[in-house]
Amino acid sequence: MKNFIKRIVLGVNAILGIGIISQAAVPVGVPTAEPTAINHADWSRNAIIYEVNLRQYTADGTLQAFDKELPRLKELGVDILWFMPIHPISEKNRKGTLGSYYAVRNYKAVNPEFGTLEDFRNTVKKAHDLGMKVIIDWVPNHSGCDNVWIVEHPDWYARNEKGEMYGPYDWTDVYKFDYSNPAMRAGMIDALRFWLTEAGIDGFRCDVAGEVPTDFWNEARPQLVAAQPELFMLAEASKPELHNYGFDMAYNWPMKDLFSEIAATAGQYTFVDTRNGKTEPRKFPARHATDIDSLINRQAAEYPADTYMMQMITNHDLNSWEGTEFERLGNLSQAFAVLSYTLPGIPLIYTGQETGLNRAFEFFEKDKAPRWEPRNEYFTFYQKLGRLKHNQPALQAGNPEGAQMFSYPTESRNLYVFERILGKSRVVVAVNLGNSEEKIVFTDGAPRLDGMINFFGAPGPDGSHAPAVMPGSLLPGQYAVFATPCGHCKH
Repeated sequence: MKNFIKRIVLGVNAILGIGIISQAAVPVGVPTAEPTAINHADWSRNAIIYEVNLRQYTADGTLQAFDKELPRLKELGVDILWFMPIHPISEKNRKGTLGSYYAVRNYKAVNPEFGTLEDFRNTVKKAHDLGMKVIIDWVPNHSGCDNVWIVEHPDWYARNEKGEMYGPYDWTDVYKFDYSNPAMRAGMIDALRFWLTEAGIDGFRCDVAGEVPTDFWNEARPQLVAAQPELFMLAEASKPELHNYGFDMAYNWPMKDLFSEIAATAGQYTFVDTRNGKTEPRKFPARHATDIDSLINRQAAEYPADTYMMQMITNHDLNSWEGTEFERLGNLSQAFAVLSYTLPGIPLIYTGQETGLNRAFEFFEKDKAPRWEPRNEYFTFYQKLGRLKHNQPALQAGNPEGAQMFSYPTESRNLYVFERILGKSRVVVAVNLGNSEEKIVFTDGAPRLDGMINFFGAPGPDGSHAPAVMPGSLLPGQYAVFATPCGHCKH
């Protein structure tokens, strides 16, 4: 509570023009809700999460083959490896040849397509030895249609008006659980605990977490923390109540949607969903860069203070069903990637994103793996963003004590200029999310750049950093990032 109150006081001071921030700066994201009861692990504040699509990661699609890529991922700057479901996949009502990861046949086993439980333990140990954490995708709302529990515990499943097991929505390869059954809840918690104790993982990404009763997560977390004190929980949901007691981090679906809307307004959204008979890109409401502030402020009021938000430009759902980041975001994709690393939260990298992969992975079949070597300019780009995220306390997730964020209005609604501050660490970002060159004309004052470096600027002949000078204009998709020199940024 002390940190939360101090955060509000600092925001008020900024409004009054107290300290180094001018009155031109507009406070953004000042939390007004009560703080979460969750104590986030210290290692998570400046973390980067990476989604592993194991089936498509290598030609073999196995854990042992994946292990060879761990050093490269460490060099990329990855802190948390999120494995898409590693469990055996149901055969009954299976979609495609190999089925969906999310139709689980056995919650306490490893898909033989990938290897064995011992293989997975070895992968976890190797990741830990490199300083990375491991979380696995968990499917708590439903199971595959021939899950072992269907025979052992048929009363654990919901029934329709005909007394039949059924799947939610149009998901024909799964059956939904009945969370009104205490024994079913206990069985699910036992299965979750299994992976903490038997494989040594660090947490879970929980599929459609908002479809499961919130009180289940409130019940489960203390029991899981008893097995893993630094438990990390990611909810595939944008549901604030999940973060009072259950989850560290939310999917920022609304920000993803806003990115697409801004890109579509700029004429950059080109994805056509031909699988569903569409012949042209979908229509979006007109949105602009300046709408980002409104969303951040709304979430600061809705979510418990210190909730983490996962920022992304792609993931497995988006890539396979809604288009690649290039199809959805066009020439603004790198600018949005910069925002995913510098807006409040934790950035996600999806399999192949660091190579500039511009094709959709098959979801129910084996597909061609990305080409990991030689590393290209995309790897360098994300690696550099990773260094920025790791070295600047100002970019910590949540609402750590003393953290501040300000935006600087300009004459263009396509420009977004903001600053994040924590202690001596400062990061200023300017992006053009429009479709034409925009002059940077501040309506009041500009952010101070003295003592900062141009993070993406070309170094001088002696290796020195480029000076921090706000450009007079930005082309569409162009960005500028200024930061405190790393030797002075620790608080």
